[in-house]
Amino acid sequence: MLDTEAVVLQAADTLIDAFMAHDRERYFACFAPEATFLFHTHPARLDSRATYEDLWARWEREDGFRVLGGESSDRRVDILGDIAVFTHSVATRLSMAGQVQSLRERETIVFRHSAGRWLAVHEHLSAYPAG
Repeated sequence: MLDTEAVVLQAADTLIDAFMAHDRERYFACFAPEATFLFHTHPARLDSRATYEDLWARWEREDGFRVLGGESSDRRVDILGDIAVFTHSVATRLSMAGQVQSLRERETIVFRHSAGRWLAVHEHLSAYPAG
């Protein structure tokens, strides 16, 4: 594995580990302020980290949202200069409105290298195909 690939995987692991631990502060620190987000569970694109942070806080406040854990598999990193594309399958357990849910999804996270650090600038989550 190339050194850059290993560093990007570490950035992805930090982000994923923070999400799975429901560590909101550490999770959002992995994203650039201008990061965008597309989730199959939400009707609109989120155009900044702050917008997603507000939505996350609303989910916690109104729906009792809590990430309970999960795992990442089928991982791949493609390095394109100062951009890296990380794709994986993700199984997540979460609590929402008093119900525990198990989700199986695919995710793409785009990282940009800036100021000596790989920060996520885009996250796209889609439902895992049935079958």
